[in-house]
This record gives sequence, C-alpha cells and structure tokens, in this order.
Amino acid sequence: MSEAQTVTDATTARDLTAFQQNVLIVLAEESRYGLAIKRELEDFYDEEVNHGRLYPNLDTLIERGLVEKSELDKRTNEYAITEDGIAVLLDSFEWRFQKFITNDERAEQVRGLLDAQQ
Repeated sequence: MSEAQTVTDATTARDLTAFQQNVLIVLAEESRYGLAIKRELEDFYDEEVNHGRLYPNLDTLIERGLVEKSELDKRTNEYAITEDGIAVLLDSFEWRFQKFITNDERAEQVRGLLDAQQ
C-alpha cells in the first residue's frame, strides 16, 4: 500500500493503532494542547509518553482528517477531534460492544457504565 493510500483511506478504527485511538479518546473530552494530551496519556499508561511518539501520531491523525490543529499562541498548538475522528471512535465502540455484549448481564453492565457518566 502506498503512503498516499494510507493517508486517505484511514476512515475506521481498524486503520489506527491503539495509541492513536487513545489520542482521539483524550481529544473527544475536550480540545487540548500537546503537553496536556501527553499528561492524559501518561496517566492512562502509567508511564512516560515521549514527544517522539506523541507528535508523529498527532501529525498522522491530522493528515487523515481526524484531528485539527490550530495555534493557541506563537508557541502552543491546540488539537481538536473532528467529526470524522468522532466517527472513527464510534466505529470502534460499535465493534467492541458487538463483541462484548453477548447477554443481558453484559448489556446491563454497559448501561451501568453509561448511566454513571451522565
């Protein structure tokens, strides 16, 4: 697959790494600048996330139209999830729920999680 195909054809969660999906999840909560994204991911992974991992992945998500980058000030960029990024997350959630929710008990567990977020 050519590099151009990789960039333009990535429209589902299956086209992204778990790390890239986690970046989208962090941005789904609210727009953030790079270091704030880094801190959220470090809290999740319980280890350092270096710049050499974060920023190339952000660039990939931007190239694929899943994240937008804007300038907060002369030194700081802000990143926001796009509608396409939200669609990728929903695709991921749908697949996971189809695999996980195999009976009424599990469906109720998921409903409980959703109710706790409201």
